[in-house]
Amino acid sequence: MQSIGNRRIHSFIDGHPNITKVTNYQVRSKRGLSIGSFPALVERVAELWFYNPEQMLLFRGQDKEYFSVRDNTSIKPSIFRPENGSKKSPPGPVVDNRYRKLKRAEKKVVDAYQGNHFLGYTRITRSRLLQWAIIQHYEVCDTPLLDVTHSLRVAASFALSKDTATDPVVYVLAVPSLAGTITVCPDHEIQIVRLAGICPPNVARPHFQEGYLLGGYPDLTSYEEKQNYKPYEVDFGARLIAKFHLSRQLFSADTNYPPIPYAALYPDGRDELFPIAQQIKAEL
Repeated sequence: MQSIGNRRIHSFIDGHPNITKVTNYQVRSKRGLSIGSFPALVERVAELWFYNPEQMLLFRGQDKEYFSVRDNTSIKPSIFRPENGSKKSPPGPVVDNRYRKLKRAEKKVVDAYQGNHFLGYTRITRSRLLQWAIIQHYEVCDTPLLDVTHSLRVAASFALSKDTATDPVVYVLAVPSLAGTITVCPDHEIQIVRLAGICPPNVARPHFQEGYLLGGYPDLTSYEEKQNYKPYEVDFGARLIAKFHLSRQLFSADTNYPPIPYAALYPDGRDELFPIAQQIKAEL
């Protein structure tokens, strides 16, 4: 994907409490801004929207950060992530095995959509990208896609959902303007899937999470194709314009803004695809 690179963006970095002109490299290499309450987080993101009007912002919440071999923030899709806490890219055979597993999952998802007569199964059958979107969002196996959300509150709730989170963080990623269910941007080498546009109403989780998926363009459908790209070219850290480290009291600091409970983020009891996805995962 194309990096924001050395283009000047308006953002927040450690040691600068006010918004300032920085580069993507500075955002990735520095800690970012610590945030104590949800209203404060909203206000900071409002500044990002205002001072970066040419960017569309999407959010990702994590219980901790991961870093590249250069100690820059790394936000890779699961299929390209290092193993066992390493900062180095996974060995070729590991990535190849992940792709082989993904291939088996694709067929099982298509069969499940057709067998259960889910609305929209024709689109799922015809599009590998949409198959990946379902596989990634339901955590069936590793894919070349990255989960993000349009909702800042969802992202912050995800970041704080684990009691063990020691340094929860919300990433703000800049992407091209969205258009329809699938946005393809060849100039930026990015494609974006809006999950609500491909998931019928009885497939509940994506609707409650306001979920999107980011992927490179064109699709990297095999390990052989991945070899044509450097590790940094499949890292969405290249689209990072801000990162916020969250206080564990982010939501309790102002009771007018409670977190979204885990059961609300994962409404699996009302989601007809969830048990099917779990079965596919167990069979792989």
